[in-house]
Amino acid sequence: MSIPLTLNIGPIVLETPVLFAPLAGYSDLAFRLGIRRLGGVGLAYTEMLSPSSLLMNKAKRLNSLLATAEEDNPLGYQIYGTNAETLARAAVLLESRGAKLVDINMGCPQRKISHHGAGAGLLRNPAEAVRIAATVVKSVSIPVTVKLRLGWDLQNRVAHEMVPALEDAGVAALTIHGRTRCQGYTGKADLEEIRKVVKAARRVPVIGNGDITSPAAARTMFNDTGCAAIMIGRGPLKNPWLARDIWNDLQGAPAAPAPTREEWVQFALDHFDRMVELYNPTGATLLFRKWIPQYLRRLLSGRQHLVTMMMIQDATLMRNAIEELFAIRPLEAPPKLEADPEPTGESFSPGEE
Repeated sequence: MSIPLTLNIGPIVLETPVLFAPLAGYSDLAFRLGIRRLGGVGLAYTEMLSPSSLLMNKAKRLNSLLATAEEDNPLGYQIYGTNAETLARAAVLLESRGAKLVDINMGCPQRKISHHGAGAGLLRNPAEAVRIAATVVKSVSIPVTVKLRLGWDLQNRVAHEMVPALEDAGVAALTIHGRTRCQGYTGKADLEEIRKVVKAARRVPVIGNGDITSPAAARTMFNDTGCAAIMIGRGPLKNPWLARDIWNDLQGAPAAPAPTREEWVQFALDHFDRMVELYNPTGATLLFRKWIPQYLRRLLSGRQHLVTMMMIQDATLMRNAIEELFAIRPLEAPPKLEADPEPTGESFSPGEE
């Protein structure tokens, strides 16, 4: 089948059909800019936003959560909650601040969110989920999209049944993750169920999401589901060049060489510098700790270097430690570092897929 190379969401024209998911704690401006500059990203999202924090301006990290830049475009803002009117007010606020697209999270499996009825919890009450979407759509003039899972559990896969009502509510696009809330991130994304959602859509594009960690997996998602675009989540944390590689493959361009060790170190260094600009030196140094295992796993510098870097509290010392990675000789085999972060939410802490 023919794979689409562009995507329209309302009046927004995306240059590629590769979207970068909202990842709580990870998809901030500092990281988004890094992967955008590598190429291939058609649309990225902020981290998942609490409407009450937005409206009351209470979140300590609110400015950094909303931070963007000219080249960080187009950008979607994802919100979550159970109160239609509160979500609508938050969407109005975001539009007034320049947002061009708002996404409603109906897929977060994190217990503290879904068991209170938000995120994937909304899939237990499809009628209310649709009412929320309609209320938000009516409150703003920008496109409103929805990201959801297949359903609460395997016995209640309701996503494909909700599609016509969500279209009638006025949503501009749907993203579907191929697992239920109860599956979390176990097993594999169900492409046949995603295809059911695609077939149920009459007017709006459906974006496939789940287990897209390579160009081959991206092609499989397109071919097996007929989706209009794909959304990648955890993949770029392990390989920031993933969107670029997928986009090259979709265009039929030759595969780019794998990033060198020096390119990995430079990416990490630039990433840290952007974090310093976004959070201040002390905040950036503490927040960068979660990235250290990700980078060192690829740089093979040994566990002792990991332990040393995790104890650094000064920005200058952290930057020096990253620069030293240029000269450290790699080991013959990867060290056993701590495991990759496990997602705990649809905008995940630390990730989503």
